[in-house]
Order: sequence, then structure tokens, then C-alpha cells
Amino acid sequence: MRFDFRIWFGTLQALKRNKMRSFLTSLGIVIGISSVVIIMSLGAGAQSLVVNQIQGIGGDLLAILPGASDDDGPPASVMGISITTLTTEDLQAIEERVPEVTAAAAYVRGTAIASWQNKVDDTSFLGTTGNYMQVEEGAELIAGHFFSEDEANSISKVAVLGYSVAEELFNGNIDPIGERIKINKESFKIIGVMAERGTAGFQDQDDQIFIPITTAQKLMLGINYLTFGRAKVTQGADIDFVIEEVVDVLRDRHGIDNPQEDDFSVRSSESTLNTLNSITDALNYFLGMVAGISLIVGGIGIMNIMLVSVSESTKEIGLRKAVGATRRDISIYFLVQTIILTLLGGIIGIFWGILVSFLASVIANALGYDWNFVVSVVSIVISLIFTIIVALAFGWYPAKKAADLNPIEALRYE
Repeated sequence: MRFDFRIWFGTLQALKRNKMRSFLTSLGIVIGISSVVIIMSLGAGAQSLVVNQIQGIGGDLLAILPGASDDDGPPASVMGISITTLTTEDLQAIEERVPEVTAAAAYVRGTAIASWQNKVDDTSFLGTTGNYMQVEEGAELIAGHFFSEDEANSISKVAVLGYSVAEELFNGNIDPIGERIKINKESFKIIGVMAERGTAGFQDQDDQIFIPITTAQKLMLGINYLTFGRAKVTQGADIDFVIEEVVDVLRDRHGIDNPQEDDFSVRSSESTLNTLNSITDALNYFLGMVAGISLIVGGIGIMNIMLVSVSESTKEIGLRKAVGATRRDISIYFLVQTIILTLLGGIIGIFWGILVSFLASVIANALGYDWNFVVSVVSIVISLIFTIIVALAFGWYPAKKAADLNPIEALRYE
């Protein structure tokens, strides 16, 4: 396509005369392009959230979960299926028999209504073992102490408050150490308060109460199994080898000879991250393709409007041909209109997509999520390429129809 200033100027004048129609014609492209950019950007932001949450737990941890799984899928327990095969003794055996494991902690969770005097807080409790502080990344106390292994192994009614629970019940004005609170009608003595940690592993670490594992199992939940366990691995150790050792210990304890009969799963932070990233990648591209359908719809809209424009300009086309305009000149004139409308819609769509993605990241961070604002260059490049393809694909037929008009019949057109 040769550059002819008169053709482009005439095209711009024609679009300017029909401002509203030009805007509505481009609207479908604006929506389609912005949808692609938003979805790709939010997908990248969601991946950053996953990465940040898992890194917040710690990169040198192994997760021990009840229920078998394949290499790429989640364990059954993650899907909400209650499995009772993992016990506190399993975690103790791992800590004792695997040299590369420096500490292993057991966990159970439950909902809780905590009260002190006239203050009430809807929260959750985490039953765990005495070595929780050695296992968890960034776990620190600002007051008191954590419960001991002896307290964890007996039905001791002691509690360590998460930072926000302490603030909610005591307003930061009263020292909670030594006070007694009720957790689901059971009285507990406060022995410690955790430092503020934020969200890690998609769990608000500050909005929970820590109690001994045995107390949580026997007194609060009436169970004898675990929700999950974590093992801290010596820095620099071969993670895959350590996983094999942990698996051997659990198979020995559970009497499993056939790996196909495993009733547990052992995952490293890296493998968990890879699995989640593969899931979010697939979902992201799928949603991107769905959003791309709106680009096709927008392209069809542009083609229909351009056919109307050709019909309205029939006499003008006949006059142009009568004074010497070639088929090429006519087709370029209408094709340029399509390209301008489509590119204009694409640029506006990219702008709005970036703006909405930025606002979404601001809102997510304001809600306490570690969400990165990420604008994918790939999504912008793909959007621009697809915009040009749409312009050429859906502008070709109206341009050809205009170029094929007979000048005599066009001049007689009413």
C-alpha cells in the first residue's frame, strides 16, 4: 500500500463527519483489546500472588499432606476430602529418621469464637507442635513465649495469639500475657503474642490463635489425625533426595509396599509453585482466547459499518472513478478507514486495559494481598498484531466491493 496523503486526509475527514458512528464502530475493538490486556495482566498478577504467598511460607519447606496425588495434580485433601491417615507420630518419625530435616511440625485447623470480657472475635485456631517457631519462616514473638513440646503433647489449655487477634481483644492497651480467654467456650491462658506477619500461603497469619496440637485434636475437634505437616530442610540439601527419604519413612510407618497405594503426598515449595503456575498459565491463555472472540465480533461490526459506508458513498465512488480514480485508489480509501478505526480502537483498548489492571492491583494490595502490577508486553504485542489482522481481514470485503462498482451504475444510484 503506497502512502498517499490525500487518501489519508480524505479518510480522516470522512470519519470526522460521522463521529458517533466511528466511535461505536471502534467500541467492539476497544472492548476486545482491553479484555485481552486485562485478562493477561490479571493472570500475571495472580501468578505473582501465588509466588509471593508460597515464598512467604519458605523455600526450604516440604509439605506433607494426607491423600495420594499424581505428579501434577493436587492431593485429595486439597479438594476438601477428609483423609485420616496422617498423624503427629508420622511427623515425629520424619524429624527423627531423616537427617536433612531439622524440624517437622504438625497442624490441624478449626474455626473459633474467641472472647475476653465483653470483646468477641470470629477467628480460627491452629493446633501445632512446639517446634512451630523453628519450622515457619518469619515467625516471631513480640511478647511471652511459645508453648513447649511437653505442652503440645498434653492437653494443655494455653494459647498464643496472632497479632490482629490480640489487637481485636485487647486494643493494644492491655498486656494479654497471663489473661484467660475463651475459645469456643473453653478457657485458655495466654502465654504469648505473635509479631505481625501478614498473609502467607493464602492464610492470614495474624488472624488465628495457636494452641497445642493435642489440645486441638482431643478437646476442640475430637480427631486423632492431621490436616497437614511441614518439614524444614537443611539449607543446600538435595530436595528430591530428602523427599525420597520422607516418602520411605511414611511408607514404612503406613505399611505400604506398592507406591500406587500411597495415602500421602510430599511436595516441595518449588513443585507446588510449578503446579500452580501451570494451572494459572492454562487458565490465563484460555480466558485470553475467550476474550479474543470479542475482537472477532468487533471486526464483524466494523465490516458491517464499512458496507453501509460503501452504500452511502456509491455516488461519490462513481464520481471518483469518472475522474480517473483506479480500483486500487478506491479500495485503499476504504481499507484505510477500516485500519484507522481498528487501530484507534486498539490503542484506546490497550490504554483502558492497562488502567483497569493498575486499579485492580491497587485494590488487591489495599486488601492486603501481595499482588504485583504486571502488564504483559506479549499481550500488548499480540493485541496489536491481532488488531491489524482484524482490520485487514474485515476491511478487505467492503474495500473490494467499493472497488468493483461500475462507475456508470454508481452515478445513477439513488
